[in-house]
Amino acid sequence: MQNEQRMAYLVSHPDEVKVVSKRFGLGATSLDRYLELDGYKAVPKAIQMGADAIINEVKASNLRGRGGAGFPTGMKWSFVPKQSPKPKYVLCNGDESEPGTCKDRLIFEHDPHAVIEGVMIAALAVGSKAGYIYLRGEYRYLLEIMERAVADAYARGFIGKNIFGSGVDLDIFTHSGAGAYEVGEESALMESLEGKRGVPRIRPPFPAVVGLWGGPTVINNAETLASVPHIILGGGEWFAGLGTPRNGGTRLFCMSGELERPGVYELPMGYNLKKMIYDVSGGMVKGKTLKGVVPGGSSVQILTPDEIDVAMDFDSVLKAGSMLGSGGVIVLDNTMCIVKFALRVTQFYQHESCGWCIPCREGTDWMKKTLVRFHSGGGVAKDIDNLKYLAENMLGRTFCPLGDAAAMPIVSYIQKYRQEFEDHLNGKPCPFEKAAEPVAV
Repeated sequence: MQNEQRMAYLVSHPDEVKVVSKRFGLGATSLDRYLELDGYKAVPKAIQMGADAIINEVKASNLRGRGGAGFPTGMKWSFVPKQSPKPKYVLCNGDESEPGTCKDRLIFEHDPHAVIEGVMIAALAVGSKAGYIYLRGEYRYLLEIMERAVADAYARGFIGKNIFGSGVDLDIFTHSGAGAYEVGEESALMESLEGKRGVPRIRPPFPAVVGLWGGPTVINNAETLASVPHIILGGGEWFAGLGTPRNGGTRLFCMSGELERPGVYELPMGYNLKKMIYDVSGGMVKGKTLKGVVPGGSSVQILTPDEIDVAMDFDSVLKAGSMLGSGGVIVLDNTMCIVKFALRVTQFYQHESCGWCIPCREGTDWMKKTLVRFHSGGGVAKDIDNLKYLAENMLGRTFCPLGDAAAMPIVSYIQKYRQEFEDHLNGKPCPFEKAAEPVAV
């Protein structure tokens, strides 16, 4: 039954372009099956191409980081110095903890060797002899899948000594986090891998120059790396043509909320958000209407129904006033209380703050306390502007983006749904609940 429930996420739609997800549900966790489905064909080709050609091909693909930042992947790889007295490393960031996001999970579950092959190609591009696949602590069953895939690849000689007769040695290791959202930030991830507390580093220096154990390091999201073998086999120009200018390829979008067909869909970069909701996902369930959309995971600004006619690529969503982020599309219906939603988001970031810097540690705590009281009917008029002021003064003042992730949504909720905040004033309970009880802290 558990496997059937997981397979239920493998929904489909005629507009999907299956690249990263093309092996989902086809048994590609088996190495033999992966080989039947063109597995491990990209690495020998990459060896023949050489490091510079690999980087140029990835640059031509317009592949941008699928973890949320959207930084051009080929450019990131090019920042790694060709000569280094210290070892170089490639890290796969599989710490998928952004609320609303569940697409890397499917890659690890259904196509683990694609991640391994992506790590191998990245290592060839930058001259690394060691790669690490870092998984979210709560993904324990996925760790078993990845460990088995790595062991099988070693057993066949695909990784280890003299890979594919190239004279290149490459080792790959798996590592599990301990359940901290913060280690999804690349420098905190490196601290965790080194056996330290997962807190962010001050930058510069950047990981490409001084990263894991002081060596030059490339860190990419799992979906990003799983895209790389397809780029090497199909060509950068082909991959770029699937998307929009500066936003190549496809994206796994996680559609959640009161939708007729929620699930994970692979669609071209630049696919229209409104069509994604009403066509691909079947629209709102009967009796519900759309109130707002969070287009890229809980850390990005909300869009109103009037703002969703937008292309889902990094540049277009940014122009619309939000961010594409992790691709977690959270659809809110007319019964959702924005104040309660703000409280749930803030509770998450307050709980996950590492406490390293004051603006984030104190700011998220005060926002949570204010929203708990406000949603329970104990708010006063000045709370609304104080919340907005507090959030705005967190922006850009923390060591890592977690402070911004907590603050940006709050500002957007107040700006676009201020009336709902005002409706909670004067001791009123939440207008969306018959009897509002204080939210458990």
